[in-house]
Amino acid sequence: MHIVVVGLNYQTAPLEVREKLAPPPATIPDALRSLVATRGLSEGLILSTCNRMEVYGVTPRPDDGFQHIEQFLHKLHAQRTREIDRAVYRFAEPESIRHLFRVASGLDSMVVGETEIFGQVKQAYETARGANATGKFLNQLLQKTFQVAKFVRSTTDIGKGNVSIASVAVDLAERIFGSLSNRRVMVIGAGDTSERTARALLSRGVPSVIVSNRNFDRAAELARQLHAMAIHFDDWEREFAGIDIVISSTSAPHFIITREKLIPLMKLRQQRPLFLIDIAVPRDIEPSVNELDNVYVYNLDDLRLVAEENRQTRELELTRCEEIIRGKVEQVQSWLRRQPNRTEHPMCKSG
Repeated sequence: MHIVVVGLNYQTAPLEVREKLAPPPATIPDALRSLVATRGLSEGLILSTCNRMEVYGVTPRPDDGFQHIEQFLHKLHAQRTREIDRAVYRFAEPESIRHLFRVASGLDSMVVGETEIFGQVKQAYETARGANATGKFLNQLLQKTFQVAKFVRSTTDIGKGNVSIASVAVDLAERIFGSLSNRRVMVIGAGDTSERTARALLSRGVPSVIVSNRNFDRAAELARQLHAMAIHFDDWEREFAGIDIVISSTSAPHFIITREKLIPLMKLRQQRPLFLIDIAVPRDIEPSVNELDNVYVYNLDDLRLVAEENRQTRELELTRCEEIIRGKVEQVQSWLRRQPNRTEHPMCKSG
């Protein structure tokens, strides 16, 4: 059996392509069960984050595995576009193992060294296990992956400094407004990314945060933790007149903030500058909103530009991390070769 991965990420596809392949979290267990029901795959895992969509599989023949996963993706999303086909990458061993190690360690992230991806990989694994989609090979690989990621982080300085999407978003807010000590913030969506961003803003001096979420209990709980105010989701527009910064990260399949909604709200604000950070996939904010006067919209791809500056300071640490991962990949390959009924196959990769 061989471990393969097919996917796309922020390096190979722009946001408008990535969001087409972002499955609603609730649909992933059934998608996994469908995936491993495919004749050519015995195990599977789906890793879907704001910056990547990847499917890992265990297959007797890598080429067949690639084909089955790509067919699964096209069937799952009921679409096949040239944009997606051009953006997809395919890795077989040992590159598939190395890729997963790099992803979990934060080396393949938009913000190099960020820590959120480790938890996202763990959640993807728990979801796959809960759907009975993993077995001997992926279970062993994922346990090793978590060990490697922890070792990389504990023995290098790859995570030193601001290494999260949240911290980059706040850096950008400071560039626009200068001091944040007199700015009011609204967080739409009460997920992990929203919470981290809100905490980062509070640590930089923001005095007031409002939390709005479809699940009001969740909004109230996050507001309690942040010493903030919670409002019902349908009421967020009423609070807009006094807001300076909006962080939106919901799981809605459509735009939450549109040009049509904002035009009258900006009149109420007397055209004061409004900074919108869209960290949702699919996007929460209609792109044309950026055309309005005194409105500044930044999405995940915009944050990438700021993240690249952080990357320059970590080049030396990246080299050390790559050396560690190289040795760990060899260990996993050695274990795989010792498994019964294991046939060797030339590595096949593209992208």
